[in-house]
Amino acid sequence: MIVVGLTGGIGSGKSTIAAMFRELGVPVYDSDERAKYLMNTSKKIRKQIVELLGEKAYLEDKLNRAYIAKKVFNNSDLLKNVNQIVHPMVRKDFLKWTKKQNAPYVIQETALLFENNAQEFYDSVILITSPIAMRIDRILSRDKSTKAQIVARMNNQLDDETKLKLTDFVIDNIDLKTTALKVLEIHEAILADC
Repeated sequence: MIVVGLTGGIGSGKSTIAAMFRELGVPVYDSDERAKYLMNTSKKIRKQIVELLGEKAYLEDKLNRAYIAKKVFNNSDLLKNVNQIVHPMVRKDFLKWTKKQNAPYVIQETALLFENNAQEFYDSVILITSPIAMRIDRILSRDKSTKAQIVARMNNQLDDETKLKLTDFVIDNIDLKTTALKVLEIHEAILADC
């Protein structure tokens, strides 16, 4: 089974493109959703997060995402420490999930693929790009983040120019019709390698 990484900066459209691959019958693992799930359910992760960020990291037995975001997005060391706690557990969860799939290839949707130097885990990588102004508008319309918070999160991710050198396929996600055609093209290219 071929394992494909799907990545891109915040607001680039990873979820939209992941949904397009799902419509083609490709199993897609959503790393962000699973990370949230594991941070809420794993006693091991919870213990380490509380040791790192304090008791306020959990509120009424649930992950206090607003508190954590406020702590880590302007502190790259804390963010790195949180990622070192969560990402190995997500990787283990992904490998377990992969064994249950019956498909020529699977996709792991993950925002920090290159930032975590994880490209060697994949047979190929799909990078989604979009203009920064468009990405900011997308995020502003979907959640309560301020422009400053969005820019802070973007600053914790590698720029697209750096990622382009490390990727196998690129989807410039500006127009949904063109994006859908590119998804189909990449799907067929990956199937040809299976």
